[in-house]
Parts: sequence; C-alpha cells; structure tokens
Amino acid sequence: MRRLRWLVVMAVLAVLVVVPAGPGAGDDGCPSRDTRVTSPYAITGYWVMPRADVCVTRRTVEAIHSLGGDTLVTFGPRFDAGPMEPEFAACRVDGRPCARVPGKRVRHVYTYVTSEEFGRSVLRCPGLDRRIDSGGRVFYRVSLAASCAARVQDLVLVSTDGDGLGNLVEEAAAYGMRVFPGLPAAPQRRGKPWEPDLAHLAALNAFTARVLAGYRERFGGSAAFGGVYQSFELAMRERGPRDPVLALYAAQHAAVAAALPGRKILVSPYIDARRGRGFPPGQVPGGLAGIAATRAGAPMAVAVQDGRGTGKVPVHGIEEGGSMVAPRLVPVVGRVRNADGYYGPTRDYIEAAAGSVPAGVELWVNVEGFEPAPADGECGRVEPLPLRGRTSKARLDQQIMATGGHAAKIISYGWEPFFTCQASPSTPSLADDIANGGREPIIVNAYREERDGRPGITVEGYNLRGGTLRFASPGGREVGVAQRWHGPGRPESAWAPYVPPGPWTSVTATNAAGRTSTSGYVFR
Repeated sequence: MRRLRWLVVMAVLAVLVVVPAGPGAGDDGCPSRDTRVTSPYAITGYWVMPRADVCVTRRTVEAIHSLGGDTLVTFGPRFDAGPMEPEFAACRVDGRPCARVPGKRVRHVYTYVTSEEFGRSVLRCPGLDRRIDSGGRVFYRVSLAASCAARVQDLVLVSTDGDGLGNLVEEAAAYGMRVFPGLPAAPQRRGKPWEPDLAHLAALNAFTARVLAGYRERFGGSAAFGGVYQSFELAMRERGPRDPVLALYAAQHAAVAAALPGRKILVSPYIDARRGRGFPPGQVPGGLAGIAATRAGAPMAVAVQDGRGTGKVPVHGIEEGGSMVAPRLVPVVGRVRNADGYYGPTRDYIEAAAGSVPAGVELWVNVEGFEPAPADGECGRVEPLPLRGRTSKARLDQQIMATGGHAAKIISYGWEPFFTCQASPSTPSLADDIANGGREPIIVNAYREERDGRPGITVEGYNLRGGTLRFASPGGREVGVAQRWHGPGRPESAWAPYVPPGPWTSVTATNAAGRTSTSGYVFR
C-alpha cells in the first residue's frame, strides 16, 4: 500500500511540472516534443520514476532536457522474498492462483512490482512462463529453475502497471538522452535492512539474468540505453573481504557483463562524515577500490553521494572548520562547530576519491537535491520516510562547487518531488529556480597561474565567460578584476591578473550577461 500511495503522490507532482511545448500534438495524443535546451545547468542527470502514462513521461523528460539533462536513472524494484502482497491475489491462471502450477512443486514464490513490460526472452518456458491479464492488471509468471521440465520450481510473480520503462527509453532516445534502469534490488536481511539477504542470491541472480536478457532484446539497439544502475546502496569506505554487499555486487555485475558487454554499470555509494558514526576521507580510496573490483570487466561509473541532503556531510569551505554547522544540519549533528560534528566537508571526500580512481571507472558525483528535514511551509517528500525538505538553487551551487571539478559528470537524486514540488501553486519549483538562474556562474576550482609572465588566478566552472572576478581575503577589501582570458569547455576556465594577499581568498564571478555567483569559492 505504501508503494501505491507513493505512486499516486508522484503522479500528481509530475502533472504539476510545466514545460514549454511545441504546437500541435503527436500521433500518441501527447503534445509534440520541444527539444530545446533553454537553461543548461551543471547537473546533467536525475533519478526519475518510470510512468505508464507516455504524456507524463514526455513532460518529465522534456523538463529535464530543457535544463541540459542528458541522463535518467531509475531505481530497481525490490525482488521480494517475503509474504505475498495483496495485489497478487488478483493473479489467476485457469481459475487457479498464479503461484500454483499443475504437476510442479513450487518451493518459493518471489514477487516483483514494477512499471515495465517483458519481452519473449524473459518467458522461456512455454506454459509455465507466461503473461497474464487478470483482475484488470498485467502479471508475469517467471520460472527460475535451470530446466523448464524440473518438477521443483522457484517462481517470480511480477505485477506491472504498464510499460513505464519502455516509455522512458523511447522519450530519452527522442531527446538524445540516456537511461540507466535499476537492477532488481536484492531482498534485505531481516533486522539488518542495510545488508542483502544472500540466502536468496542464486534466485536473484537468475532473475537478474532474465531481466537483462529482456533489456538486450528490447533496448539493445537503442542509443538511449546507457547501461544499468546498481540499486542496493553501500558506504564508500574500507570493507572486509567477506562483505555481503560486495558479494551481491560481484554476482549481479558478472551477470551484467555477460548479458550486456560494453554497457556501463552505475553505482552510487554514500559517504558519512559524522564523527562517531561515519568515517574519515582516508577510507574513501579503499572503498572505491572494493566497488571497482566487482565490475567484472564492465565499464563502471561511481557517482559518490555528496551527503549534504541527508546531513551526513557538510559543504562548507576550507576556512569554515571552526564555524557553526549550517542551521539545517543541527537536527543531524547538533549545534556544534563543523570540525566537531564532522571529519570534513564534501570537498575532502571527493578529492580523496579523485586521487585514486581505478582503471575502467569514471568518477561521477551525485549531489543530493534535498534537505535533511522539511521546514514549515516548505514542500518536499512525504513518503517514503524519512521526510525530506526542498533545497535551494544556491545550496545546489555550493554542492557543485564542492565537487572541485573532479567529477566527469554531476547527477542528482532526485527529480521528483524535490525539483518539481511547489509550496503553493503560485510559488516556483526548484526546477523553475534553476531555469531562472541557470546562467549564473559557478566556480569549482581556483589556483595561481602566470600568463605572459604576469601572476594571476585561473578559475574553472560554468557560465564564466566575460565580466569580472571579485576577490576577497580576510582583513582585506573586495577587489574586482576584469577577465583577460577565457577557455571554453565543460568546465570552462577564466583568468584575471591578481595576487592574493591573505592565507585564503574567496572568489566570485560576474559574467558578461551580468549574472553573479550565488556563493564564493574559497582557495588557498
């Protein structure tokens, strides 16, 4: 029931997304696609919810694309080993419950609630494996036995509300985007939900292989199919040799490498800087190496969760270790100084990862687009718990700054509801704020550099072209210096002649369009 309520909330929020549409309508009855990128932002990928409604899917993809998004990620549904949920009671074949198969002994029945259709490659056992229209809903019955003739069978019953994933891939292809569908998520250990229940690993891997075969059949020829996302999370820290999450990764990733050679595996581990509960940045390289060792030869992207949305990691500057934690972090670590509450800010963890990226791995960063808890009068996430609040565009800019230019790609969890919700119909969403401020400069790196024998400062970031760089040091006055050089790219670069007088310096940019950074970047 919780899942159904969540889907209803998400569907309502998706309808609230307002994006420009071209004139006329397509053959599917939806507004025609508008493929313009009107406000490109540093975040280029988002987690989304597959929708059975193709028009809602189109509006969502179009809104993300308009902000420069080119990547869509979905969570994999849970491969559930527990008691069957009530919705599966409607699944019947020839008057019998779907879990009963004449002439077979059914040992275990797993369930899987999704928004996708399955192709012929998933249904390999005639009569046993089948698509079932029952009770106004579509079900699939899938055998996990090595042989279709085996008398003892483990089954998976799948309930789907339509082909949301197919819609997402089709729309992504039309906008030149990529989709990373989530792998089936492992059953969780009772009492330890942060660990997979490895007693069901063989069954999970058999089902994973069938799902991947279906992806190869349906999406193998589409440029929009970028790879798969590993849905089971873990902390990116040093882990023991018999770690259960890494065992899960190794098994599922081997199945990916075998079924989808050359396709990328996306993993998004979290970091936790809280003293007494988390771990210091020095453990990040070992954690990254352990994850990379599970890729089975497949290319991998590791999108480190930056931790600011959950409050596990702050995003303060190098000069703010002795400052009090941000007000919205107080419920997480208390009213303490940054250095007393945390081992360090996001920047320290990303730098630790960037210095030890294994071969075959790309370093991405997942900036968490929410606050640890909602404030009064603020929209956010209602379900599933815990409650989360909506953040601001300026806070996102700070998170992007904290990546330090090390990320090959910046993505964010999650589009719905955090970027689309509104406190009232008359107030803008976070996506609206990004569209309005998408041309504001963001600096992700700064360093001393001579040009033509003249000392100066080079900054790297987004929307820097033209205008001035403004420098401020402790005890000194603010100085504005016109840019003398600009280098295109993503990130781009700009240089101005300036010699910092203090131990650290804050720099902001005002570009040729008159837009100014929302926060200063501090460097030594």
